[in-house]
Amino acid sequence: MINITSTELETVMASFVWPLFRILALIASAPILGNPSVPARVKAGLAVLVTLLVAPTIQQPMPQVDPFSGIGLMILIQQIVIGIAIGMVMRIVFVAVEMAGEIIGLQMGLAFAVFFDPQSSGRVALIGRFLGVIASLAFLAIDGHLLMIALIAQSFNTLPIGTSGIAILSFSTLAEWGGEIFKSGLQLALPVLAALLITNLALGILTRAAPQLNIFAVGFPLTLSIGFLMLALSINFHAPVLETLIHDGFSFTSNLVNLPGIALP
Repeated sequence: MINITSTELETVMASFVWPLFRILALIASAPILGNPSVPARVKAGLAVLVTLLVAPTIQQPMPQVDPFSGIGLMILIQQIVIGIAIGMVMRIVFVAVEMAGEIIGLQMGLAFAVFFDPQSSGRVALIGRFLGVIASLAFLAIDGHLLMIALIAQSFNTLPIGTSGIAILSFSTLAEWGGEIFKSGLQLALPVLAALLITNLALGILTRAAPQLNIFAVGFPLTLSIGFLMLALSINFHAPVLETLIHDGFSFTSNLVNLPGIALP
């Protein structure tokens, strides 16, 4: 007859529950995997599967703490915060791409062309959603989802489960990383914005030269045509910028969990 003490049972539960909540928080907040269109059962099942594969590889010893105690609850919350922090870094990359689409759509006159996005639970511009789909495909093409799972698996050895978590300095750096939304968004939208600026200047000069010209009848379709043309011509040049942005996101996440770095294919 096999006898299992309560201490051994708590140790087994702690070795599985604490990593599970860090991985589950990552899956819930990360792009692609955390999309609301993915059923909650699929997310929970994927988190359990990844935990079963990762838990035996954790080299750092688990804290000898009762999971149902106050300290155990604090450790549990700490794992959730770490998982969300890692997922939010990569989510900012996708928000920057959608920000570029918002700026382009506004300058093209498509600010009214919005629809409900279940991922952000809000209204997103058509151009922003289009660039977001391209960013998602690029993220999957470089196996970004697999890299995130590999990164969270390595984080248990560099950022072990215990009473010490991410430093306050890391959270301030994470807040500063949010500025990447505006910098990278403007960088992606700059070619189209430059073309639209020249178009608007030309329309302004044309209006002064021919006041009888109906600028609303001519300017709107011309701005749309130039915007779509420049978007089609510049879409090939978005790939290096997206790759650099995703690489910077993974590098920032690696520094956040004290990893030396992670290589992109």
